[in-house]
Amino acid sequence: MANSTSLTLSYFILGAYLHIGTLRYFYFMITTFLYIVIVIANISLIVVICMNRSLHEPMYIFLCSLFVNELYGSTGLFPLLLVQILSDVHTVSAPFCYLQMFCVYTYASIEFSNLAVMSYDRYLAICCPLQYNTRMTSNKVFFFIAVIWLYSFGKFLITLSLNIYLTLCGNIINSVYCHNYLVVKLACSDTKVNNIYGLFGIVLSVLVPLLPILLSYIEILKVCFSGSKQTRQKAVSTCTPHLVSLLNFSFGCCFEILQSRFDMTDVPSVLRIILSLYFLIIQPLLNPVMYGMQMSKIRQTYKHLFCYKMLTSHRGSMLT
Repeated sequence: MANSTSLTLSYFILGAYLHIGTLRYFYFMITTFLYIVIVIANISLIVVICMNRSLHEPMYIFLCSLFVNELYGSTGLFPLLLVQILSDVHTVSAPFCYLQMFCVYTYASIEFSNLAVMSYDRYLAICCPLQYNTRMTSNKVFFFIAVIWLYSFGKFLITLSLNIYLTLCGNIINSVYCHNYLVVKLACSDTKVNNIYGLFGIVLSVLVPLLPILLSYIEILKVCFSGSKQTRQKAVSTCTPHLVSLLNFSFGCCFEILQSRFDMTDVPSVLRIILSLYFLIIQPLLNPVMYGMQMSKIRQTYKHLFCYKMLTSHRGSMLT
């Protein structure tokens, strides 16, 4: 029994990977390409925001936090995913598995909390434009960002500490990445505390951010219906990317919850894998595209920096 427990705690087996034979190299190239695109797109926008002082405004600083989180969540998923695609034995050490769980779940919490704070920022900009600069100061912006990250890290550290001390009677996780809920299901010890805190964690992760989002958009809609055409245009241009990002992420999380908590054996394995990875892959791809294309200041700065570098390199080649 001691040996069994020791084996269970030393490594996990990710049981949702398909036997794809030589197609693994094709999937590896696609996954590598997606990861490279995510890294380049998000880093590019972070650099654009940091280098242009005119973008050092609350909305763009919150966007910068969002893009950093996309890099953080992607790095928590892709390296292990790439290794597992090429591997014949889909094992992962217990410490690394718990580390991936921490990255994935804190990424999700930070994403939702960041979107909640961004909705409050949009509410102030649209509904209280004259008071915006006094109510959304630089100190408040950095305070919000610090709370978003520390709140998410602290919340899941408690979850992780509860899970690490569980006695497990198996080590097969039916997923392509380390999944907190599925690890708890492997326990043969009492999980009452884990389940209670898990429900409490869902409330903290979902309902707490959802409240300011709903209240902010209720007030924004009131102003849109009663305000001028210019106000409505401003609301549409600034809120559309945020709403698309919020809905996409919410749907992705719902997909992941459905496939992990309910019996979906009738659903093709490939589709189950796509559903479980949707919020970890599509969101980091969508946000840079949505905000990069929709925000005119970001587009102009990006073009300016790109053209400047091209012009500088061209002059350098002409001189040589």
